[in-house]
Amino acid sequence: MANVTERERARRREPVRRRRLVALACVVLVAAMAALVVGARVGAGRTPSSFAVGLRTIVLVDRTRSISLPDGTTVPRTLVTYVRYPAHGSARGIDRRGAPAARSDGPFPLVVFGHGFAVTPAQYARLLDSWARAGYVVAAPVFPVENANAPGGPDRSDVINQPADMRFVISRLLRANAAASGPLAGLIDPQHIAVAGQSDGGETALAVAYDSQERDPRVGAAVILSGAEMPGLGGLSFPAGSPPLLAAQGTADTLNLPSNTSAFLDAASRPKYLLSLLGAGHLPPYSDQQPQLRVVEATTIAFLDAYLEQRPESLQRLASLGGVPGIATLRAEP
Repeated sequence: MANVTERERARRREPVRRRRLVALACVVLVAAMAALVVGARVGAGRTPSSFAVGLRTIVLVDRTRSISLPDGTTVPRTLVTYVRYPAHGSARGIDRRGAPAARSDGPFPLVVFGHGFAVTPAQYARLLDSWARAGYVVAAPVFPVENANAPGGPDRSDVINQPADMRFVISRLLRANAAASGPLAGLIDPQHIAVAGQSDGGETALAVAYDSQERDPRVGAAVILSGAEMPGLGGLSFPAGSPPLLAAQGTADTLNLPSNTSAFLDAASRPKYLLSLLGAGHLPPYSDQQPQLRVVEATTIAFLDAYLEQRPESLQRLASLGGVPGIATLRAEP
């Protein structure tokens, strides 16, 4: 009789044990999901990243234009351009020069990036790598007069010539893409092109996307990082059908004031987005400042996925990734 009673007690305890196990499993599942959400909010736009990053350096010479050297001589306008592209191999590795391109997964959209005054594209390597890992060919020219190593020192007055530089890079890359052979042949999707840039490079990209005189109709999206309208051109215009715009701005930026970004963003037509980096300055959030850089990487990739690769489901990801308490906010006008 005692054995029967013991079995009866065990049977009565079993539902309680099952409920406790189910509750524990739910707690573990919720914790795991929360970790994934937090990781997604400050991590890369695609998790895991899809590609390794290949790197090639090409020299593009525009013989229709020239620059003057400190000794008074003139030389053709030359743009040393760093091209990152999706490649085979580990997505966690560093850039690999000349790595085999992941052609079977292409062609890939093109992003042309303009660097800021008195620096080079090297300052933005982490950001540009993240775009290439996410499936974009990323071309970053060295502007011949504004870069840190320009003969005689960088000269900001040359910024007005940079929109033509960016258009030239697009044209030459598309020519290489259309060639019968070569490292870039068939790698680029010519129907999906974006421009991006930071500071003076942001001014350059903004002009190529929206200026009435400098606009390039091949451009389908623009990412402007601490940029502003460039004076001395035709003026920005945003007719219906203008490229979608994502602007990022540090709220403590004293070189490009937040009001400069607000001026062109308020005038822009939809879709448009403003990523505000709380307490951030001018260059660091696009170069090496964490976690701001991860937020910039994530939001820019989601934006490019949505509007350059025509993946509307990425808009939900964009809204989530751009809002990180204490780090960033996103104003969205799709």
